[in-house]
Amino acid sequence: MFTVFLGLSSALTFGAADFFGGIAAKRISPILATAVGALAGLVVLLFIFPFVTNVWSTEAVLYGILAGVNSAVAIGLLYACLAIGPMSILSPVTAVMSALVPVTVGLLRGESLGTFGFVAIPVALIAVVLVGFVPEKDAVRPSLKALLMAVGAGSAIGLFFVILDAAPDDSGIIPVVGNRVVNALLMFTLFFVMAALAKRKRAGASAPARHPAWRRGIYFAMVGGTLDVIANMAIITGVRTGDLSVIAVLTALYPAGTVLLAAIVLRERIAPVQYVGIALGIAASILLVLGG
Repeated sequence: MFTVFLGLSSALTFGAADFFGGIAAKRISPILATAVGALAGLVVLLFIFPFVTNVWSTEAVLYGILAGVNSAVAIGLLYACLAIGPMSILSPVTAVMSALVPVTVGLLRGESLGTFGFVAIPVALIAVVLVGFVPEKDAVRPSLKALLMAVGAGSAIGLFFVILDAAPDDSGIIPVVGNRVVNALLMFTLFFVMAALAKRKRAGASAPARHPAWRRGIYFAMVGGTLDVIANMAIITGVRTGDLSVIAVLTALYPAGTVLLAAIVLRERIAPVQYVGIALGIAASILLVLGG
């Protein structure tokens, strides 16, 4: 029951984090939004760190570094695809993929999903197809680029679960701290390199002032990063107290938060067939839990 609570809590928190991160990526850039979010999350972790039992080890640090590199790719792709939109379609695609990857790893390890679990896999694949199929002219249409980015982001998110599960149980939040440090360093470095290259291309031309929009984007990224690290705390606790596949597929329900906020705030409209795809994606996640 505690694992279920952690999974659902991380799902809702992740959904809200993705929404704010996607908005931030539109106002600034996916790279800067990811970097600022990682830094904001790191500040939260450093505040919590003294109150958690953490055993330092080479293995714990290495898994943290690996998680950081993977997370930079995952969140960068996620924010980029959400910035392209529509959030209400692309978020469920990432969710399905983020559930399939840990489940596949579990199967390779010899875990058994049961009848429900094996039914869920084709259902999830059908869901991915349906959410990208838009028969109506006036419905929102995700581009092929955005869909591929969503699949890549979801796969990387799923791998993040696997990495955290492999970290030593006594390492506390060290892998998550390492993840944030590496993530922030990589994304800030990439951002400043790209900014320097862009400045050289402008050759002294003055750019229009964007400070108000950028400030709001920074704030949104900070909120998204804070929520994201809270979800990570729930995940690392969940994989240590329960089953990897269960916590992963429960967390994969996070589009509920993103879709709700996108519908209320952005007034995004989706086609009926896409609603079916989203529903099948959620149903597949539930079946995976039942099978686990």
